[in-house]
Amino acid sequence: MLLVILSTLNFIINIMWFIIIVSAIFSWLYAFNVINTRNQFVNQVGGALYRLTEPLYRPIRRFMPNLGGIDLSPLVVLVILFFLQQVIAYIARTYG
Repeated sequence: MLLVILSTLNFIINIMWFIIIVSAIFSWLYAFNVINTRNQFVNQVGGALYRLTEPLYRPIRRFMPNLGGIDLSPLVVLVILFFLQQVIAYIARTYG
């Protein structure tokens, strides 16, 4: 049972990795006007990515120093997710 729970948590973390990377790429495309910002589909995708990632970024942004236009909070979240995956793998090896 423990292995099933750990595998599910690992799967959710993998999905979050994917969402964070897609969100970062989308924000770059949006910032450099590569995508049409007046397109309704583009706005819906951007809004969905924002709503999915902002709750993860907000607590980290409170503690991070202001670096101007550079936002390192996605990188910090990815490092935290990597750490959690390593802990899950260790628990699975030890108790699974």
